[in-house]
Amino acid sequence: MGQGIVCLAMAAWLGLGSGAVETRTQEPPVATFSIAACDTLTGEWGVAVASRFLAVGSVVPWAKAGVGAVATQAFANTSFGPDGLKLLEKGAPSSRALGQILALDSQKEARQVGMVDRHGNGATHTGERCQGWAGGVSGKGFAIQGNLLASKEVVDAMAEAFLGSEGNPLAERLLVTIAAGEEAGGDRRGKQSAALLVAKDKAGYGGFNDRYIDLRVDDSSDPIADLRHLYELHAKLFLPAVHSRLGDAALREGDRERGDMELSRAVQLYRDAIRRWPNDAEAKNGLAWFFVEHRVNLDEAMSLAREAYKISPESWQVLDTLAEIYFTKGQLEQAEKLSTKAVEANPENIYLQQQSLRFRTALAKQRDLNE
Repeated sequence: MGQGIVCLAMAAWLGLGSGAVETRTQEPPVATFSIAACDTLTGEWGVAVASRFLAVGSVVPWAKAGVGAVATQAFANTSFGPDGLKLLEKGAPSSRALGQILALDSQKEARQVGMVDRHGNGATHTGERCQGWAGGVSGKGFAIQGNLLASKEVVDAMAEAFLGSEGNPLAERLLVTIAAGEEAGGDRRGKQSAALLVAKDKAGYGGFNDRYIDLRVDDSSDPIADLRHLYELHAKLFLPAVHSRLGDAALREGDRERGDMELSRAVQLYRDAIRRWPNDAEAKNGLAWFFVEHRVNLDEAMSLAREAYKISPESWQVLDTLAEIYFTKGQLEQAEKLSTKAVEANPENIYLQQQSLRFRTALAKQRDLNE
């Protein structure tokens, strides 16, 4: 008997058939629990996932702003991510797009995938050969799925958590959802990695792409907790500026409703960071600068900046914020003195040099008028 015939006979004896994917030499299955979801009001689409699998974020989550989100797992077909998004971008609803990518895959019974489209329609698929417990649930705005789970209670708890957190930012709802899944038993093999991906138009660094949040914990004994910590840091360091930029852009375009929504979100993020890190000068100074930049709440801005100064008196950012507040309030001598200190703290900074010149010029004009 030839070697090829022996291999075919062995496959038949094992019951794998010619389309088998369960082999000793292939990559391990992405046994996991995930949610693909969206918030059409804020224009955000995302995926959160956790697993006893190294670097699950490199395989499962896919999202595109204004288009949809896809989670592909089990014996994952990673082409489902980009191919599914292409179909969604062309206008296919999630159920049809899901059906189309599965129809082209001879191993669809070993795949698990969840999808939401631009309108928030959710769809999920669990192949018959996914390892149990395996299954999913979908509804308006979400698709939840998992395999190798402790029980069906995992996806039920996740759905309850997502629906019960309506009104909160999408990223936080996604984190709450996978935390609920873990609390209900999660991956029956244990924990290792987690990821959070959220797409929002022009919300990536510098506004050049839609990668609003892209965080991964690749190998950890408590990945969801670590992912939450990364999100809180990201929300403090980056997201307020993102929402401020988006809000200002919307106002310039005449979209006051969206502009106010984005700016309100920026303020909330700053306040959340101040509550989380009460002795952090950066968060307090950030909110103070936001207020003076938008010429609102100047008294609170002054209070916050002074608190930041007590914590970090040598910070040129804090000194510059205080200088700008005093200038806005018409206290030009104080503004000029603080600006000079800021330049001394960072003498090569051209922006600070321009600020100092601006304040000195204004002070000189005021003195000329008073003479």
